[in-house]
Amino acid sequence: MSAYRTTLRRAGTVAALATAGVLAAAGVASAHVTVHPESYAKGATDGVLTFRVPNEEDKSSTTKVQVYLPTDHPVLGVLVTPQNGWTAKVTTSKLKTPVKTDDGTITDAVSEITWTGGRIAAGQYEDFNVAFGQLPEDTDRLTFKTLQTYADGDVVRWIEEAAAGDDEPENPAPVLKLTAKASEDGDGAPAASASTAATATKTASASAASSSSDSTARGLGIAGLVVGVLGLAAGAFAIVRSRSPQS
Repeated sequence: MSAYRTTLRRAGTVAALATAGVLAAAGVASAHVTVHPESYAKGATDGVLTFRVPNEEDKSSTTKVQVYLPTDHPVLGVLVTPQNGWTAKVTTSKLKTPVKTDDGTITDAVSEITWTGGRIAAGQYEDFNVAFGQLPEDTDRLTFKTLQTYADGDVVRWIEEAAAGDDEPENPAPVLKLTAKASEDGDGAPAASASTAATATKTASASAASSSSDSTARGLGIAGLVVGVLGLAAGAFAIVRSRSPQS
């Protein structure tokens, strides 16, 4: 019994250590700077991007966050939401290729946002919200390289981009996927019409099935009545025949 208990204890210890290792690995893997939502439609307007910055160190707080916005595919009309305890500095840059919009030609765009003055303690995270006027239409993704500075001077550079088919890099940059632009001229109507047609077809089929079922039921009912009448006639005939000899 003693050896059996010892074996169980050792197995329990090994399982606990393995579980702790898995959880620790999961914690490290999830401690990346990310952007939310993960995707937007190309050319989307009047939206908000949230940069989530977790503290991945145990003994130091995050004191500075720098997010770099792409200028080859610029995000237009950037506004920063006030953040308690943090001061935001917005830097704009001249665009190599001006962007033409309905309101005119844009030659400058925000290229960097730096937040300082606040603290993100160990085991905590902070969400930094950035509003935009319009996203670009000529790309499938936007990469926001980010620098995270700690109170002890350590700087984590979230700037790596994963190549197609490769595993996620150690310090991946936040990436926003841009999906196909929503139709503005009713391209979705055929799908709705097809759906409506399918529904109508199902309804017609159901009605036909119901009508066929009713006809069958009526036929069976009439047949039953006929059989019943014939049965009564046969019974009456049998009674008459049985009485005739006695008469």
